[in-house]
Amino acid sequence: MSEVFSLHEVSYHYKAGTPALNEVTLSIQEGERVALLGANGSGKSTLLMVMAGLITPTSGEVTAFGEPLSADYLTDEQRAQAFRRRVGIVFQSSDAQLFSPTVREEIAFGPLHLELPKDEVTRRITETLALLGLEDLAERAPYNLSGGEKKKVALASVLSMNPEVLMLDEPTSGLDPRTQHWLIELLGRLHLAHKTLVMATHRLETLCELADRAVVLSEDHRVVAVGPVDSILADRDLLLEVNLIHPHSPSHSLRAQP
Repeated sequence: MSEVFSLHEVSYHYKAGTPALNEVTLSIQEGERVALLGANGSGKSTLLMVMAGLITPTSGEVTAFGEPLSADYLTDEQRAQAFRRRVGIVFQSSDAQLFSPTVREEIAFGPLHLELPKDEVTRRITETLALLGLEDLAERAPYNLSGGEKKKVALASVLSMNPEVLMLDEPTSGLDPRTQHWLIELLGRLHLAHKTLVMATHRLETLCELADRAVVLSEDHRVVAVGPVDSILADRDLLLEVNLIHPHSPSHSLRAQP
């Protein structure tokens, strides 16, 4: 497997000086399913945005596909477009991502922005609508949809660009059980199609179904553990330390239900 992302001592501070990441060192390999795991405010969403090229670290180095992912790299239009073809991100709040008049136009936006031929754009719209079961919603306005439907459209708008890497911030947050099950199954199919999946989450009950490896961030915004999901979930002291469980949490609640 080739390395997709490599981060070395990456830190990020907000303008007021508030730290969001502290000296994070991490690598992600092609085809992996990785969960960035931590309590709210630990920096996992910030880490996701750094790897998606949406923000630039205050210090440290980020490499994507063997190239330095710097501000200079992303200001080069040709390089930035090549990167956007390969990496897609779905935000926690679908409302922050959806802006087009119809679902069809939302799905078309990315491929059009990549300047793909018209027939290719049409093919991708048709295939993505079918993949996510959105055909009946194609002419609807995204803002009129339910939360689960919005999540599907946000995901469709990214998948229509056919990225190699799919990043998701709290992917199952706010979803009803049926939609949550649908999403987990879809992500499983994407993994089988050799997509690299990186997810930020604090939810332990679905972790085994979503990821194979977990990167654990502490509340002081550092990586304190990296390992197989089963090993991370078995380390009760670690989960208590990073505020992902409380002392009275039953151990069986950390496992996905059959």
